[in-house]
Amino acid sequence: MIKVENVCKDYELDDGTVVTGVKNISFEVKEGEILGIMGKSGSGKTTLLRALRGVEHIDSGKITVSDLSVDGDSSQFYYNKLKKITAIHLQRSFGLWPDTVRENVLRKLYSRRYFDESSTDFEVAESEFGQEADELLEYVSLTHKKDHYASVLSGGEKQRLIMARQLAKQPKVLLLDEPATMACPKTKQEILDAVKKINKELNITVVVVSHLPEVQKYLADRVILMEDGEIKKEGTPDEITEEFLNEMEPIVDIENVSTDLDVIDVKDIYKRFYLLTGGEVLQIEDVNFKVQKENILSIIGPSGAGKTVLLRMLAGLEEPDSGDVLYNVEGEWNDIEVPGIGRMKIRSKLGFMHQEFALTHYATVLDQLATRLGYKNQDIVKDARARAERLGLGEELLDSLYLLTDLQESEAKARLRQVGLEPDILGDLFPKFPETETRKAVVDIFDSLDLDLDILQRKSYELSGGQKVRVMLALILISKPEFLLLDEPFGDLDPITLRTVTNSLKKISKEYNITIVMISHNTDFIKELSNRALFMDDGEIIDDSEDIDEIVDNFIDFCHANYLKGDN
Repeated sequence: MIKVENVCKDYELDDGTVVTGVKNISFEVKEGEILGIMGKSGSGKTTLLRALRGVEHIDSGKITVSDLSVDGDSSQFYYNKLKKITAIHLQRSFGLWPDTVRENVLRKLYSRRYFDESSTDFEVAESEFGQEADELLEYVSLTHKKDHYASVLSGGEKQRLIMARQLAKQPKVLLLDEPATMACPKTKQEILDAVKKINKELNITVVVVSHLPEVQKYLADRVILMEDGEIKKEGTPDEITEEFLNEMEPIVDIENVSTDLDVIDVKDIYKRFYLLTGGEVLQIEDVNFKVQKENILSIIGPSGAGKTVLLRMLAGLEEPDSGDVLYNVEGEWNDIEVPGIGRMKIRSKLGFMHQEFALTHYATVLDQLATRLGYKNQDIVKDARARAERLGLGEELLDSLYLLTDLQESEAKARLRQVGLEPDILGDLFPKFPETETRKAVVDIFDSLDLDLDILQRKSYELSGGQKVRVMLALILISKPEFLLLDEPFGDLDPITLRTVTNSLKKISKEYNITIVMISHNTDFIKELSNRALFMDDGEIIDDSEDIDEIVDNFIDFCHANYLKGDN
């Protein structure tokens, strides 16, 4: 079905440096087989998958899928033909239409015949493809969400919808790049079962890139281990995962114990969300808890439980319908919902890392670090007030603009456009830190995160997936925040790199007395890092415990996550 022969692919960076993507890769995949590919971030897994898809032109070698072959000299015509017989689900890919779940699938089915998703005639699509759309949604367990708009789906549900859209193309080969990356154990189990069902009932050959040993053991018939763009070893899932994990560094011997000082107080939070069609989708109510200084608190629960909404309310990025979120900064309590200098003081001490984070594509790492320090340096509130006075801006408007510095760049620009302001205003109020001082400030953070200072001059698109996650974390940590809020940003790190990040966070939080509130679906990560966990379901906190092993094991049982128990 698939034959890869001596495939090579290199990339040239802007500075002329040549980076190896894959080198002399050869293997075969039988029809109906599930082949797993493992390796650390940057080992060449995604490059290989993109080459199999036909979106990366290989430099040399040959790829054969079914009766179609491409090589280094093949024209775009043949690579386009390869795209038609393969389907891919890329890492962190959430490109969906602002329609219902079912309409998203109907669009893809319609385009299979009429070659245009954007002008889909839904009446025609329904009559010709309605039954097939329902069958595809059944395969990925989204039938109950068919009338929900894609924008209100959880991250895991979006991934399953993307998979259904890929299946609508009727591919011969399904390529999956960390398909369950951001999903909770319950949703991940559903995704993995969907892949098994697709493979067995539709006889679709599957190539799945995943650095998670439990995923490969649950899905794969055979696994390839990659390192530095080459195949290091090939064997059974048990053999390869054992070999892979041999490189993991030991858990750092640091016990993170919180103080008795309350620094966050969440009081009687209530918030209700509605679908655009008018039906209630989520209600968060009676949420009360306090967080002590140097707590490392995990919020766990299934997708759609309200975890991200709660964390965004803690960050002041969403407002509750009622209730308060108070922070103790420099011995003074302030409400993060109340505009003004008090909230700016909180925000200057707070770092937020989004689930679907994005670095500035064409900016260097150094430039982004300098911008971040400009937003969060110790004197920022005082200096920004003086600049705002010169520009004729009031304190509440200044605070509203400062809030934008914790949003993703695209969301911040959209909000500025809504009020007729240019993005440059943020640079005027919060100017970049000097590059020389920025270099000095980042040395210890880069060292802790196992990042080479040489990448400071690289642009974001020149970084591997693992480097992007660690650089984003460095952006948050460079200002030494007192409060760090993490919304599942490490889901696509391999276990070896994740252990490095976990150890780094333990050291950094201890050294700088950082209080962390985080969302994660990685149960090992939660057990290694947290000293307390809140268990949420359906908008409510159903458990609050410092016995991390017990609460996480209860969560696994709650999710019926057989793949985490070694069950096939």
